[in-house]
Amino acid sequence: MSNQLTPAQLAQAYKNACMGELQALKPGNVHAFSDGHGMTIQDFIQSADVTAEPIARVGLSVGERVFYSVEATQSAVGQNTNLGMLLLCAPLLHAASSLQANQSLWGQLHKTLDQLSVDDAVWVAKAIVLANPGGLGASDQHDVHESPQISLLEMMRSAQDKDRISWQYANYFQDIVDFGVNLYADALLKWENAAWATTALYLGFLTRYADTHVLRKHGEQMANLLMQEAKEMESNYWATHNPKLMQKQLLVWDASLKARKINPGTSADLTVATLLASDLALAT
Repeated sequence: MSNQLTPAQLAQAYKNACMGELQALKPGNVHAFSDGHGMTIQDFIQSADVTAEPIARVGLSVGERVFYSVEATQSAVGQNTNLGMLLLCAPLLHAASSLQANQSLWGQLHKTLDQLSVDDAVWVAKAIVLANPGGLGASDQHDVHESPQISLLEMMRSAQDKDRISWQYANYFQDIVDFGVNLYADALLKWENAAWATTALYLGFLTRYADTHVLRKHGEQMANLLMQEAKEMESNYWATHNPKLMQKQLLVWDASLKARKINPGTSADLTVATLLASDLALAT
């Protein structure tokens, strides 16, 4: 039985996912315990507030959802706080908004991605130029500064080897649907605490593959070192019955990552999208 959600419910689900991710201690990233990388938690709260309506608005394409949300973010905080999460959340919200009876969210997501157009690519290219994220944009094949001639899905497929967010589009959000949603459910069962389960989810993404934001900014050696550090932290984390006891260790690692200017932004974006996907799957 499928249940179509209203734009207000979709906007709320998106906001809950953004806020849930901020409440969790995510070493190297901005969170309730610590700002970082020239950004404050307030920037992220404000970004979530101003993008909740456009990203869930009725009648918009996936590309328009991304563009209008980036535009709202730039007006509110004047920097790129959320391009990756917007790119991941827009197709999920689009799929949930167009669910038909007896249809699964994942089936509809598949359809949404397959139907992405050249027009979607044009809107997303404009959004990327506006957000101006570090290290993204210029490539020999499809430069976002030139108007795309291919669909958004093809554009993402061409970038999937160097960007894990593009990879989600090319592989039907597999990291989120097959890995993230299940890991988050397991962590919730273990600790019955959403914030601690979200930290576990984030650590899971950090250890699963090299964070492509870190790869782009710092290179392969640093990205692999981050994975090794995360693996040790993750195994300690799952071994504890009370994650509160891990807080000090996580904060020390958080400070060390920020001192080295390492921000695992892709893993944080995947965390937000997984929280949203989990919520939407339950609600629909």
